[in-house]
Amino acid sequence: MPEFPISIRRATPEDANGLAALMADEAVYGNLLQLPHPSEAAWRDRLEAKPGNGDVQLLAIARDQVVASAGLHGNIHIRRRHAMHLGMAVAGPAQGKGVGSALMAALIDYADRWAAVVRIELTVFSDNDRAIALYRKFGFVQEGIFRAYGLRDGRYQDVLAMARLHPSPPCWD
Repeated sequence: MPEFPISIRRATPEDANGLAALMADEAVYGNLLQLPHPSEAAWRDRLEAKPGNGDVQLLAIARDQVVASAGLHGNIHIRRRHAMHLGMAVAGPAQGKGVGSALMAALIDYADRWAAVVRIELTVFSDNDRAIALYRKFGFVQEGIFRAYGLRDGRYQDVLAMARLHPSPPCWD
């Protein structure tokens, strides 16, 4: 349970300003493949696009502000429809306070019980110990390392490839 009250809900186009503000936080974009100074218009366009492949974008809201976002994004390739990619961002002041765990629990519930997802994949900078611990807590394991994968603060950094397989995939009764 988070250390302060939050609500979790799906993102809507009206959340573009809140997502742009979240992604403008250096504690956030420094650990993602996002660029500084995100555009509210770009976020609005992204949120207005018709979701496909079971995509879901969730927000954690505290005191009427977006403090975190997490999403699962599907594949267009038929033979990869069982897998989704996870992305997550938690505002600096909300990090380490249970917000990421609350969002992760909601996404895992969606994936396991409602979206027939067998595999959830992600990449995470290899020095992001807090995020790696969160992912491991929810059953993700390291599958590989990508050397010099992403540019961050003027230096190429390694990322870990991690994935989680559904512990008990759906079956026919």
